[in-house]
Amino acid sequence: MKDLKFIGIIPARYASSRFPGKPLADICGKTMIERVYTQASKELANVAVATDDNRIADAVKAFGGNVVMTSTEHRSGTDRCYEAYKNLQSDADVIINIQGDEPFIDPSQIAAVKRCFDSGDTAIATLVRKFDPARGFDALFDNNTPKVVMDEEMNALYFSRSIIPYVRNYPWQEWIGHATFYTHVGMYAYRAKTLGEITRLPQSALEIAESLEQLRWLQNGYKIKVGITDCPTIGIDTPADLEQARILCESIEKGN
Repeated sequence: MKDLKFIGIIPARYASSRFPGKPLADICGKTMIERVYTQASKELANVAVATDDNRIADAVKAFGGNVVMTSTEHRSGTDRCYEAYKNLQSDADVIINIQGDEPFIDPSQIAAVKRCFDSGDTAIATLVRKFDPARGFDALFDNNTPKVVMDEEMNALYFSRSIIPYVRNYPWQEWIGHATFYTHVGMYAYRAKTLGEITRLPQSALEIAESLEQLRWLQNGYKIKVGITDCPTIGIDTPADLEQARILCESIEKGN
């Protein structure tokens, strides 16, 4: 089998109801988008930012990054990735959708999702992390942290904002001690043909109910291969998250 070509695409919007201009936020002297790009480039030879805003495009060009303009009408990062792939006239076999708000993404996470394609029948892949029981039930219950269950071949069976699996015969306070839970890490990779197909699918009932795009793919019969990462993920959704990221960055740069 030929070696697969991978491209990492980082969707980046300026408009955000909770945090406008987030990709350009400063973290220890560098924009967030530059930090994501730098981390992704440690694992991928081909990386591009996909944006609909000239301010972001100019910032990426300023640090020497590759950027492609895309429509302002996209509903999801998946749709933006596919337009970027076409606009770049890329010949990559697999597109990796890298979150633009995770400035400390570990290159090993990208390597883990790439390994999912060692199997020739993988069409879509994503990552999960084993839930740390020390975080407690409230963290597991958080509906902003989707949970995942997999089959014996590490294909996703379902994603939910609710806790899955339900642990029968135990009070909920004891669930963590009687089952292994996995939480979703929002990185996706798709074969080029599959990416084109899923962007044409209408929203599904399960997707609408849970507000999880990947359920549209499962409901339409696509398999999602799952890789496991142990690395923590720090996403920045609000200005308060940004302050925590700055504190972490200062600690890292001081070698603490």
